[in-house]
Amino acid sequence: MVGLPWQSVAAFIPITTNPRIPGQRFTLEEVVQVVDQWMEQPKLRLLAPEDQHWLLVRRLLIEGQAWGPLASEAQLAALTIENGGVLQTTDRDFARFSELRWTNPIEAGTERV
Repeated sequence: MVGLPWQSVAAFIPITTNPRIPGQRFTLEEVVQVVDQWMEQPKLRLLAPEDQHWLLVRRLLIEGQAWGPLASEAQLAALTIENGGVLQTTDRDFARFSELRWTNPIEAGTERV
């Protein structure tokens, strides 16, 4: 099973269609097709905040000293924890969240599961 946060889907659209970002951009139609293909995957689970999400995010923000750009990491960590998942990331900043199970899919030895 692969969990995909809604905010990641939402962020994918403006990033991949923004003409000011270098590189080839997708058309809106192409991006919609990509997201449609994701949604059709039988092993995909869309992750949304649960009722106590804010309490967990707040705790992670404070305990992990996740302010500024790191605040969004606290939210992704909370979604992963709420859903009993293991976050796949190359971003070592997630190590600040002691409750989070995570692994770096590229580097061996950088995991806490």
